[in-house]
Amino acid sequence: MPLNLYRRHRQECEAARPEESRSGEFEERKKGWKRCACFIFASGTLGGKFRRKYTGKSDWDEARTIAAVWEETQSWDGEVAPLPEPVVKHGPARVTIADAAKVFLSHREAAEIAPATLRKYQTFTKQLTTFTESRGYAMLDQITSGDIDVFYSGWRLGARTKGKMLGTLRAFFRFCMNRKWLAENPVSADIKPPIGANRRANKAPYTDEELQRIMEACDKVGEVAWTSGQGSGVWTGEDVKDFIWVMVYTGLRISDVGLFHMDRLKGNEVFLRAKKNGGDVFTYVPDWLRDRLSARAKRFGLRLFAVGQSDRLETITDMWRRKIGKVFELAGKFEETPTPHRFRHTFARVLLQRGVPVVDVADLLGDDEKTVREHYSRWVPERQARLTKILMEAFDDKPKPKLVALQGGRS
Repeated sequence: MPLNLYRRHRQECEAARPEESRSGEFEERKKGWKRCACFIFASGTLGGKFRRKYTGKSDWDEARTIAAVWEETQSWDGEVAPLPEPVVKHGPARVTIADAAKVFLSHREAAEIAPATLRKYQTFTKQLTTFTESRGYAMLDQITSGDIDVFYSGWRLGARTKGKMLGTLRAFFRFCMNRKWLAENPVSADIKPPIGANRRANKAPYTDEELQRIMEACDKVGEVAWTSGQGSGVWTGEDVKDFIWVMVYTGLRISDVGLFHMDRLKGNEVFLRAKKNGGDVFTYVPDWLRDRLSARAKRFGLRLFAVGQSDRLETITDMWRRKIGKVFELAGKFEETPTPHRFRHTFARVLLQRGVPVVDVADLLGDDEKTVREHYSRWVPERQARLTKILMEAFDDKPKPKLVALQGGRS
């Protein structure tokens, strides 16, 4: 009878299968099977002796070659013709996809990037590991250029978002290449961002008139009941006002306000972030907003806006998007699509219109001066008026040509 071949999994199995568990070649051909490099054994009877013997191979074709020689000689000690030894490239041990993703995220976190940016990296690595697991991959070097093409083409995103995700994809594999985990980068140079990916985002703040309409719309909301696995209650337009005013006066993103803790508030100052070069950045809120937040803390606790809901950031953010979206519907039409992020742009507009230097606005936003100047200064009409006045005064005393009236038509 032909020998039976099976793979016996070891403790350090790359696919994390139980030690001493077994799998066959047919089983491993199933869709979604995670590959590993555990060794293949043979079992059966040769020369009247039943044995189980280690083939020394982890590849099925090579193991079959070994078993065929044993069957032909009908001896477990038969002479086995040596197989061509593969060229071994000396270098680091193989790295799993999960470990590479973990180290990559740790490196990004150590760089003290913004929480929102870190979440985007976390989303990307989760998508990558889910995709590779669906193809049965456990090791980083199993990913091919063809796999990356399929992964990239499967993103159903807008042009700008997809372009940014492509940048993250390249950054991840560049990170892996720099650590010599891969011999070749699977992200080919001919993968291009979609048309429109480099189009500048529209930084449209709300006007004072629009902001007033939004606040008046909050008064039309009334009481809205909610229930979830965490409890039940009601929310009103006053709750949305608190949330929006925090965004307008701090420039914080919706995710940061959703997790706002009263520890941030010291008197009238709200802590924004710690600067990499030392020191903290604070913004100021007026007495009436400080008092509203303090009253809210007495009612709901120190986490002002995570009221009776899940602790998951995505759940809290989505909840507040829906509440603010209801207010937008009641506020009437807008020239630009209303979004919560536009309150951050409004924060920048108000500061620039009041003559706050661009470098200080950049500091408060956590952006660089060039970005603020590029995206926000066009929304400040006073800036152009100031420049026009400077130019007029600069050339006021310069010689002027005499204007001669033309008579009788052109000469």
